Amino acid sequence: MIRRVIDFMKYNGEKWMTITVYIYVAYYRLCILLLPMAKIEKMMGIRGEESVAEEELETIKLAKLVGFHVNRVTEHLPLKRKCFVRALTARKILMKRGINSTIYMGVALEDGNMIAHAWSRCGQLYVTGGTGKGYSTVARFKAF
Repeated sequence: MIRRVIDFMKYNGEKWMTITVYIYVAYYRLCILLLPMAKIEKMMGIRGEESVAEEELETIKLAKLVGFHVNRVTEHLPLKRKCFVRALTARKILMKRGINSTIYMGVALEDGNMIAHAWSRCGQLYVTGGTGKGYSTVARFKAF
């Protein structure tokens, strides 16, 4: 265990991004478990609006890096409904860097059951959760 921590600190060039992702994932997971959806919705941004469809190349590169770290960290955690936590985490990290993004929430039918999904987008890049293909978008939130 100690060796893994040492390797992480020594060889992870983006360790602060990884640590930031862990902190926000834990925070948003607790929010989802403890807060009513109305309070979480207020944290998500401006309902019904979208961020711009075109972003600069440097912004897209940073958003791609954020998406990579968010997905890498959460794939190893025993969470249910990871997509919502991923979208909230990516939105917060991008927002802290002054980058616009949009969270989408959608629903679909699978084997007669309604399922929900959340994904995030920055410019043309879908940062977390894929493109939302197969889901009907029911809400969108622009980060403020």
